[in-house]
Amino acid sequence: MQKKINLVHPRDRITSIISRIYRRGFTTTSGGNISIIDDNGDVWVTPSAIDKGSLRASDIMCVKKDGTIEGKHKPSSEFPFHKAIYRARPDIKSVIHAHPPALVSFSIVRQIPNTNVISQAKHVCGPIGYAKYRIPGSDDLGDVIADEFKKGFKAVIMENHGVVLGGSDLTDAFDRFETLEFCARTILFGSLIGVPKYLTDAQIDAFQAQLYSTIPEMKTTEFPPDELEKRSEICKIVQRSCEQGLMISSYGTVSLRWKGDDFLITPTNVNRWEIDIDDIVQIKDGNREKDKIPSKATWIHQEIYKRNPDVNSIIMTQSPYLMAFGISGSYLNVRTIPESWIFLQDIPAIEYGKHFKTNDCTEILEKCKTALIIENDSVIITGDKLLQTFDYLEVAEFSAKSIILSNSLGNMVPINDEEVEALREKFLS
Repeated sequence: MQKKINLVHPRDRITSIISRIYRRGFTTTSGGNISIIDDNGDVWVTPSAIDKGSLRASDIMCVKKDGTIEGKHKPSSEFPFHKAIYRARPDIKSVIHAHPPALVSFSIVRQIPNTNVISQAKHVCGPIGYAKYRIPGSDDLGDVIADEFKKGFKAVIMENHGVVLGGSDLTDAFDRFETLEFCARTILFGSLIGVPKYLTDAQIDAFQAQLYSTIPEMKTTEFPPDELEKRSEICKIVQRSCEQGLMISSYGTVSLRWKGDDFLITPTNVNRWEIDIDDIVQIKDGNREKDKIPSKATWIHQEIYKRNPDVNSIIMTQSPYLMAFGISGSYLNVRTIPESWIFLQDIPAIEYGKHFKTNDCTEILEKCKTALIIENDSVIITGDKLLQTFDYLEVAEFSAKSIILSNSLGNMVPINDEEVEALREKFLS
Protein backbone atom coordinates (compact mmCIF):
# COMPACT_ATOMS: atom_id res chain seq x y z
CA MET A 1 0.00 0.00 0.00
CA GLN A 2 1.44 3.37 -1.05
CA LYS A 3 2.47 5.53 1.92
CA LYS A 4 1.54 9.18 2.20
CA ILE A 5 3.58 11.56 4.30
CA ASN A 6 1.64 11.87 7.55
CA LEU A 7 2.25 14.99 9.61
CA VAL A 8 -0.79 14.45 11.84
CA HIS A 9 -0.09 14.16 15.58
CA PRO A 10 -0.38 10.61 17.03
CA ARG A 11 -3.28 11.76 19.24
CA ASP A 12 -5.30 12.79 16.19
CA ARG A 13 -4.37 9.71 14.16
CA ILE A 14 -5.48 7.44 16.99
CA THR A 15 -8.82 9.21 17.57
CA SER A 16 -9.56 9.15 13.83
CA ILE A 17 -8.96 5.40 13.50
CA ILE A 18 -10.68 4.36 16.75
CA SER A 19 -13.70 6.39 15.67
CA ARG A 20 -13.67 4.63 12.30
CA ILE A 21 -13.44 1.22 14.01
CA TYR A 22 -16.32 2.06 16.36
CA ARG A 23 -18.56 3.44 13.61
CA ARG A 24 -17.98 0.35 11.48
CA GLY A 25 -19.20 -1.83 14.36
CA PHE A 26 -15.80 -3.44 14.91
CA THR A 27 -15.69 -2.70 18.64
CA THR A 28 -17.88 -1.58 21.54
CA THR A 29 -17.96 1.56 23.68
CA SER A 30 -15.57 0.04 26.20
CA GLY A 31 -13.67 -2.38 23.96
CA GLY A 32 -10.55 -2.10 21.86
CA ASN A 33 -7.37 -0.07 22.09
CA ILE A 34 -4.83 1.52 19.77
CA SER A 35 -1.28 2.69 20.24
CA ILE A 36 1.54 4.35 18.31
CA ILE A 37 5.19 4.39 19.30
CA ASP A 38 7.02 7.52 18.16
CA ASP A 39 10.66 8.09 17.23
CA ASN A 40 11.48 8.99 20.84
CA GLY A 41 10.22 5.63 22.10
CA ASP A 42 7.15 7.23 23.74
CA VAL A 43 3.88 5.31 23.32
CA TRP A 44 0.60 7.11 22.62
CA VAL A 45 -2.34 4.93 23.63
CA THR A 46 -6.11 5.06 24.06
CA PRO A 47 -7.29 5.49 27.67
CA SER A 48 -9.00 2.93 29.86
CA ALA A 49 -12.81 3.01 30.32
CA ILE A 50 -13.45 6.05 28.11
CA ASP A 51 -16.24 5.98 25.47
CA LYS A 52 -14.75 4.93 22.12
CA GLY A 53 -17.64 6.60 20.34
CA SER A 54 -16.69 10.10 21.52
CA LEU A 55 -12.95 9.91 22.14
CA ARG A 56 -11.06 13.21 21.72
CA ALA A 57 -7.40 13.86 21.02
CA SER A 58 -7.03 15.24 24.54
CA ASP A 59 -8.09 11.84 25.93
CA ILE A 60 -5.13 10.01 24.40
CA MET A 61 -2.47 9.05 26.92
CA CYS A 62 1.31 9.18 26.52
CA VAL A 63 3.51 6.63 28.26
CA LYS A 64 7.04 7.97 28.13
CA LYS A 65 10.03 5.79 27.40
CA ASP A 66 11.05 6.08 31.07
CA GLY A 67 7.61 4.87 32.21
CA THR A 68 6.13 8.21 33.30
CA ILE A 69 2.55 8.82 32.21
CA GLU A 70 1.10 12.02 30.76
CA GLY A 71 -2.63 12.63 30.37
CA LYS A 72 -5.86 12.96 32.29
CA HIS A 73 -6.86 9.27 32.34
CA LYS A 74 -5.30 5.86 32.83
CA PRO A 75 -3.68 4.12 29.85
CA SER A 76 -5.59 1.17 28.40
CA SER A 77 -5.64 -1.86 30.68
CA GLU A 78 -4.18 -3.80 27.75
CA PHE A 79 -1.13 -1.53 27.55
CA PRO A 80 1.16 -4.34 28.84
CA PHE A 81 0.81 -6.33 25.62
CA HIS A 82 1.28 -3.23 23.45
CA LYS A 83 4.54 -2.59 25.29
CA ALA A 84 5.54 -6.26 24.92
CA ILE A 85 4.94 -6.16 21.15
CA TYR A 86 7.07 -3.04 20.69
CA ARG A 87 9.84 -4.61 22.76
CA ALA A 88 9.71 -7.81 20.68
CA ARG A 89 9.39 -6.14 17.27
CA PRO A 90 11.19 -2.81 16.71
CA ASP A 91 9.76 -2.71 13.17
CA ILE A 92 6.20 -2.45 14.55
CA LYS A 93 5.20 1.19 15.06
CA SER A 94 1.47 0.84 15.74
CA VAL A 95 -0.83 -1.74 17.35
CA ILE A 96 -4.60 -2.24 17.08
CA HIS A 97 -6.61 -4.52 19.36
CA ALA A 98 -10.38 -4.93 19.07
CA HIS A 99 -13.24 -7.38 19.28
CA PRO A 100 -14.77 -7.37 15.77
CA PRO A 101 -17.65 -9.88 15.68
CA ALA A 102 -16.45 -12.12 12.85
CA LEU A 103 -12.91 -12.48 14.16
CA VAL A 104 -14.23 -13.07 17.67
CA SER A 105 -16.33 -15.87 16.14
CA PHE A 106 -13.13 -17.50 14.93
CA SER A 107 -11.43 -16.91 18.29
CA ILE A 108 -14.17 -18.68 20.26
CA VAL A 109 -14.11 -21.76 18.02
CA ARG A 110 -10.29 -21.58 18.08
CA GLN A 111 -9.75 -21.23 14.36
CA ILE A 112 -7.76 -18.90 12.12
CA PRO A 113 -9.45 -17.43 9.00
CA ASN A 114 -7.94 -18.59 5.72
CA THR A 115 -7.00 -15.35 3.96
CA ASN A 116 -6.73 -17.14 0.60
CA VAL A 117 -10.47 -16.55 0.36
CA ILE A 118 -9.92 -13.28 -1.58
CA SER A 119 -7.16 -12.21 -3.95
CA GLN A 120 -5.19 -9.58 -2.02
CA ALA A 121 -5.62 -10.61 1.62
CA LYS A 122 -2.69 -13.02 1.87
CA HIS A 123 -0.26 -10.22 0.99
CA VAL A 124 -2.01 -7.58 3.11
CA CYS A 125 -2.40 -9.70 6.24
CA GLY A 126 0.55 -12.06 6.00
CA PRO A 127 0.48 -15.32 7.98
CA ILE A 128 -1.78 -15.24 11.06
CA GLY A 129 -0.61 -16.19 14.56
CA TYR A 130 -2.62 -17.63 17.43
CA ALA A 131 -2.21 -16.68 21.11
CA LYS A 132 -3.56 -18.94 23.86
CA TYR A 133 -5.98 -17.45 26.38
CA ARG A 134 -4.58 -15.46 29.27
CA ILE A 135 -6.20 -13.01 31.69
CA PRO A 136 -6.82 -9.64 29.95
CA GLY A 137 -4.38 -6.93 31.03
CA SER A 138 -1.92 -9.45 32.49
CA ASP A 139 1.79 -9.72 31.83
CA ASP A 140 1.13 -13.34 30.85
CA LEU A 141 -1.10 -12.17 28.01
CA GLY A 142 1.64 -9.79 26.88
CA ASP A 143 4.13 -12.66 26.89
CA VAL A 144 2.06 -15.06 24.75
CA ILE A 145 1.21 -12.32 22.25
CA ALA A 146 4.80 -11.09 22.05
CA ASP A 147 5.92 -14.68 21.45
CA GLU A 148 3.66 -14.82 18.38
CA PHE A 149 5.00 -11.50 17.07
CA LYS A 150 8.54 -12.78 17.58
CA LYS A 151 7.71 -15.50 15.04
CA GLY A 152 7.17 -12.80 12.42
CA PHE A 153 3.39 -12.47 12.56
CA LYS A 154 1.74 -9.05 12.27
CA ALA A 155 -1.76 -10.38 12.98
CA VAL A 156 -2.65 -12.65 15.90
CA ILE A 157 -5.97 -14.25 16.84
CA MET A 158 -6.40 -14.08 20.63
CA GLU A 159 -8.15 -17.17 21.97
CA ASN A 160 -11.64 -16.30 23.32
CA HIS A 161 -10.75 -12.63 23.12
CA GLY A 162 -10.37 -10.97 19.72
CA VAL A 163 -7.48 -9.93 17.52
CA VAL A 164 -4.31 -7.84 17.74
CA LEU A 165 -2.46 -6.44 14.74
CA GLY A 166 0.70 -4.47 14.18
CA GLY A 167 1.89 -2.28 11.36
CA SER A 168 4.67 -0.05 10.11
CA ASP A 169 2.26 2.78 10.93
CA LEU A 170 -1.37 3.08 11.99
CA THR A 171 -2.70 3.05 8.42
CA ASP A 172 -0.83 -0.18 7.72
CA ALA A 173 -2.19 -1.78 10.91
CA PHE A 174 -5.76 -0.72 10.05
CA ASP A 175 -5.46 -2.08 6.47
CA ARG A 176 -4.50 -5.44 7.96
CA PHE A 177 -7.24 -5.28 10.58
CA GLU A 178 -10.03 -4.38 8.16
CA THR A 179 -8.94 -6.92 5.53
CA LEU A 180 -8.72 -9.75 8.06
CA GLU A 181 -12.16 -8.98 9.49
CA PHE A 182 -13.52 -8.86 5.93
CA CYS A 183 -12.11 -12.32 5.26
CA ALA A 184 -13.71 -13.63 8.44
CA ARG A 185 -17.10 -12.12 7.58
CA THR A 186 -17.02 -13.41 4.02
CA ILE A 187 -16.15 -16.94 5.18
CA LEU A 188 -18.93 -16.88 7.80
CA PHE A 189 -21.57 -15.60 5.36
CA GLY A 190 -20.38 -17.92 2.60
CA SER A 191 -20.68 -20.88 4.97
CA LEU A 192 -24.36 -20.08 5.50
CA ILE A 193 -25.19 -20.59 1.81
CA GLY A 194 -22.58 -23.09 0.66
CA VAL A 195 -19.00 -24.23 1.09
CA PRO A 196 -16.31 -21.53 0.82
CA LYS A 197 -13.69 -22.08 -1.88
CA TYR A 198 -10.14 -20.84 -1.45
CA LEU A 199 -7.48 -19.71 -3.89
CA THR A 200 -4.18 -21.51 -4.18
CA ASP A 201 -0.97 -19.62 -3.49
CA ALA A 202 -0.16 -19.97 -7.19
CA GLN A 203 -3.42 -18.25 -8.18
CA ILE A 204 -2.75 -15.40 -5.75
CA ASP A 205 0.82 -15.01 -6.95
CA ALA A 206 -0.45 -14.84 -10.54
CA PHE A 207 -2.81 -12.03 -9.52
CA GLN A 208 0.04 -10.13 -7.82
CA ALA A 209 2.25 -10.60 -10.89
CA GLN A 210 -0.23 -8.79 -13.11
CA LEU A 211 1.31 -5.68 -14.58
CA TYR A 212 -0.03 -2.56 -12.87
CA SER A 213 -0.28 -0.77 -16.17
CA THR A 214 1.02 -1.16 -19.68
CA ILE A 215 -0.79 2.04 -20.60
CA PRO A 216 1.66 4.61 -21.97
CA GLU A 217 2.21 7.80 -20.03
CA MET A 218 0.98 11.13 -21.38
CA LYS A 219 3.51 13.95 -21.62
CA THR A 220 1.28 16.68 -20.23
CA THR A 221 -2.09 16.64 -18.48
CA GLU A 222 -4.81 19.28 -18.46
CA PHE A 223 -7.29 19.60 -15.59
CA PRO A 224 -10.35 21.58 -16.75
CA PRO A 225 -13.09 22.35 -14.20
CA ASP A 226 -15.41 19.53 -15.29
CA GLU A 227 -12.58 17.03 -14.87
CA LEU A 228 -11.82 18.23 -11.36
CA GLU A 229 -15.50 18.00 -10.48
CA LYS A 230 -15.56 14.34 -11.54
CA ARG A 231 -12.46 13.62 -9.44
CA SER A 232 -14.27 14.98 -6.41
CA GLU A 233 -17.34 12.87 -7.24
CA ILE A 234 -15.20 9.70 -7.33
CA CYS A 235 -13.56 10.52 -3.99
CA LYS A 236 -16.93 11.08 -2.32
CA ILE A 237 -18.27 7.72 -3.55
CA VAL A 238 -15.10 5.89 -2.44
CA GLN A 239 -15.38 7.46 1.03
CA ARG A 240 -19.08 6.62 1.24
CA SER A 241 -18.38 3.04 0.15
CA CYS A 242 -15.76 2.65 2.88
CA GLU A 243 -18.02 4.13 5.55
CA GLN A 244 -20.84 1.75 4.64
CA GLY A 245 -18.64 -1.34 4.50
CA LEU A 246 -19.01 -1.71 0.72
CA MET A 247 -15.29 -1.20 0.16
CA ILE A 248 -12.21 -1.85 2.28
CA SER A 249 -8.81 -0.18 2.56
CA SER A 250 -7.01 -2.74 0.42
CA TYR A 251 -9.40 -3.16 -2.52
CA GLY A 252 -11.79 -1.13 -4.64
CA THR A 253 -11.78 0.64 -8.00
CA VAL A 254 -14.11 3.41 -9.12
CA SER A 255 -14.08 5.05 -12.53
CA LEU A 256 -16.13 7.71 -14.30
CA ARG A 257 -16.33 8.42 -18.02
CA TRP A 258 -15.16 11.94 -18.82
CA LYS A 259 -15.29 12.62 -22.59
CA GLY A 260 -15.69 10.00 -25.31
CA ASP A 261 -13.72 6.97 -24.17
CA ASP A 262 -11.56 9.05 -21.79
CA PHE A 263 -12.17 8.40 -18.11
CA LEU A 264 -10.91 8.95 -14.58
CA ILE A 265 -10.04 6.04 -12.29
CA THR A 266 -8.76 5.37 -8.79
CA PRO A 267 -5.06 4.50 -8.39
CA THR A 268 -3.46 1.28 -7.30
CA ASN A 269 -1.89 0.77 -3.86
CA VAL A 270 -3.47 3.81 -2.19
CA ASN A 271 -5.55 3.30 0.94
CA ARG A 272 -9.19 3.72 -0.11
CA TRP A 273 -10.13 5.60 3.05
CA GLU A 274 -7.49 8.24 2.28
CA ILE A 275 -7.94 8.77 -1.47
CA ASP A 276 -8.15 12.42 -2.54
CA ILE A 277 -8.51 14.19 -5.87
CA ASP A 278 -4.75 14.32 -6.48
CA ASP A 279 -4.65 10.51 -6.39
CA ILE A 280 -7.22 10.02 -9.17
CA VAL A 281 -5.67 9.05 -12.52
CA GLN A 282 -6.76 10.51 -15.83
CA ILE A 283 -6.89 8.15 -18.84
CA LYS A 284 -7.00 10.15 -22.08
CA ASP A 285 -6.57 8.91 -25.65
CA GLY A 286 -5.37 5.61 -24.22
CA ASN A 287 -2.63 7.27 -22.13
CA ARG A 288 -2.38 7.57 -18.36
CA GLU A 289 -1.60 10.67 -16.33
CA LYS A 290 2.12 11.23 -15.84
CA ASP A 291 3.77 9.72 -12.73
CA LYS A 292 0.60 7.90 -11.64
CA ILE A 293 -0.28 4.22 -11.65
CA PRO A 294 -3.97 3.47 -12.22
CA SER A 295 -5.79 0.42 -10.88
CA LYS A 296 -4.76 -3.00 -12.15
CA ALA A 297 -8.33 -3.28 -13.42
CA THR A 298 -7.99 -0.21 -15.70
CA TRP A 299 -7.97 -2.35 -18.81
CA ILE A 300 -11.34 -3.91 -17.86
CA HIS A 301 -12.88 -0.48 -17.30
CA GLN A 302 -11.38 0.72 -20.60
CA GLU A 303 -12.93 -2.17 -22.55
CA ILE A 304 -16.33 -1.74 -20.89
CA TYR A 305 -16.41 1.95 -21.82
CA LYS A 306 -15.30 1.28 -25.40
CA ARG A 307 -17.95 -1.36 -26.02
CA ASN A 308 -20.82 0.07 -23.95
CA PRO A 309 -21.56 3.73 -24.76
CA ASP A 310 -24.43 3.76 -22.23
CA VAL A 311 -22.08 2.90 -19.36
CA ASN A 312 -20.59 6.03 -17.82
CA SER A 313 -19.43 4.78 -14.42
CA ILE A 314 -18.06 1.56 -12.94
CA ILE A 315 -17.51 0.35 -9.37
CA MET A 316 -15.39 -2.75 -8.79
CA THR A 317 -15.30 -3.70 -5.13
CA GLN A 318 -15.57 -6.30 -2.39
CA SER A 319 -18.61 -6.21 -0.11
CA PRO A 320 -19.12 -9.03 2.39
CA TYR A 321 -22.55 -10.39 1.44
CA LEU A 322 -21.99 -10.25 -2.32
CA MET A 323 -18.58 -11.86 -1.89
CA ALA A 324 -20.18 -14.63 0.20
CA PHE A 325 -21.79 -15.69 -3.07
CA GLY A 326 -18.49 -15.08 -4.84
CA ILE A 327 -16.60 -17.54 -2.64
CA SER A 328 -19.27 -20.23 -2.28
CA GLY A 329 -20.29 -20.64 -5.91
CA SER A 330 -23.93 -20.16 -4.88
CA TYR A 331 -26.23 -18.42 -7.35
CA LEU A 332 -27.46 -14.99 -6.28
CA ASN A 333 -31.12 -14.86 -7.26
CA VAL A 334 -32.13 -11.19 -7.12
CA ARG A 335 -35.84 -11.94 -7.47
CA THR A 336 -36.24 -10.89 -3.85
CA ILE A 337 -38.17 -7.61 -4.11
CA PRO A 338 -39.28 -5.67 -7.21
CA GLU A 339 -36.55 -3.01 -6.89
CA SER A 340 -33.80 -5.64 -6.87
CA TRP A 341 -34.98 -7.30 -10.05
CA ILE A 342 -35.75 -4.04 -11.88
CA PHE A 343 -32.27 -2.66 -11.17
CA LEU A 344 -30.21 -5.83 -11.50
CA GLN A 345 -32.27 -8.56 -13.24
CA ASP A 346 -29.40 -11.02 -12.95
CA ILE A 347 -25.93 -11.22 -11.37
CA PRO A 348 -23.88 -13.87 -13.18
CA ALA A 349 -20.47 -15.06 -12.01
CA ILE A 350 -17.23 -15.92 -13.76
CA GLU A 351 -14.29 -18.01 -12.59
CA TYR A 352 -11.32 -16.43 -10.85
CA GLY A 353 -8.51 -15.67 -13.28
CA LYS A 354 -10.68 -14.77 -16.26
CA HIS A 355 -10.26 -11.13 -15.26
CA PHE A 356 -6.48 -11.27 -15.77
CA LYS A 357 -5.19 -9.09 -18.57
CA THR A 358 -3.55 -12.11 -20.18
CA ASN A 359 -6.99 -13.62 -20.86
CA ASP A 360 -9.75 -12.84 -23.34
CA CYS A 361 -12.22 -10.42 -21.74
CA THR A 362 -15.18 -11.44 -23.93
CA GLU A 363 -16.97 -13.32 -21.15
CA ILE A 364 -16.66 -10.36 -18.79
CA LEU A 365 -18.09 -7.97 -21.35
CA GLU A 366 -20.92 -10.31 -22.37
CA LYS A 367 -22.01 -11.09 -18.82
CA CYS A 368 -21.46 -7.71 -17.17
CA LYS A 369 -24.79 -6.05 -17.93
CA THR A 370 -25.31 -4.27 -14.61
CA ALA A 371 -23.51 -6.53 -12.14
CA LEU A 372 -21.03 -9.38 -12.36
CA ILE A 373 -19.29 -11.40 -9.65
CA ILE A 374 -15.69 -12.50 -10.17
CA GLU A 375 -15.24 -15.49 -7.90
CA ASN A 376 -12.89 -14.91 -4.93
CA ASP A 377 -12.11 -11.43 -6.22
CA SER A 378 -14.77 -8.78 -6.60
CA VAL A 379 -18.10 -7.59 -7.96
CA ILE A 380 -18.35 -5.22 -10.93
CA ILE A 381 -21.30 -2.79 -11.06
CA THR A 382 -21.95 -0.54 -14.07
CA GLY A 383 -24.35 2.32 -14.64
CA ASP A 384 -24.92 5.79 -16.03
CA LYS A 385 -24.43 8.36 -13.25
CA LEU A 386 -21.98 7.37 -10.53
CA LEU A 387 -24.59 7.80 -7.79
CA GLN A 388 -26.89 5.47 -9.72
CA THR A 389 -24.11 2.86 -9.95
CA PHE A 390 -23.52 3.19 -6.22
CA ASP A 391 -27.26 2.68 -5.66
CA TYR A 392 -27.11 -0.51 -7.73
CA LEU A 393 -24.23 -1.70 -5.53
CA GLU A 394 -26.24 -1.01 -2.38
CA VAL A 395 -29.30 -2.80 -3.77
CA ALA A 396 -27.19 -5.81 -4.78
CA GLU A 397 -25.53 -6.01 -1.35
CA PHE A 398 -28.88 -5.63 0.46
CA SER A 399 -30.37 -8.38 -1.70
CA ALA A 400 -27.45 -10.69 -0.95
CA LYS A 401 -27.76 -9.93 2.76
CA SER A 402 -31.51 -10.61 2.80
CA ILE A 403 -31.05 -13.98 1.10
CA ILE A 404 -28.28 -15.03 3.49
CA LEU A 405 -30.25 -13.97 6.56
CA SER A 406 -33.41 -15.68 5.30
CA ASN A 407 -31.62 -19.04 5.31
CA SER A 408 -32.36 -19.42 9.02
CA LEU A 409 -36.10 -19.00 8.35
CA GLY A 410 -36.63 -21.34 5.42
CA ASN A 411 -36.24 -21.59 1.67
CA MET A 412 -36.36 -18.41 -0.37
CA VAL A 413 -39.54 -17.94 -2.43
CA PRO A 414 -38.57 -15.67 -5.34
CA ILE A 415 -40.81 -13.46 -7.43
CA ASN A 416 -42.30 -15.83 -10.05
CA ASP A 417 -42.06 -15.59 -13.84
CA GLU A 418 -45.50 -14.03 -14.23
CA GLU A 419 -44.66 -11.33 -11.69
CA VAL A 420 -41.33 -10.70 -13.41
CA GLU A 421 -43.05 -10.23 -16.77
CA ALA A 422 -45.41 -7.71 -15.17
CA LEU A 423 -42.41 -5.80 -13.83
CA ARG A 424 -40.73 -5.95 -17.23
CA GLU A 425 -43.80 -4.59 -18.96
CA LYS A 426 -44.34 -1.75 -16.49
CA PHE A 427 -40.74 -0.61 -15.89
CA LEU A 428 -38.56 -1.81 -18.77
CA SER A 429 -40.77 -1.57 -21.86
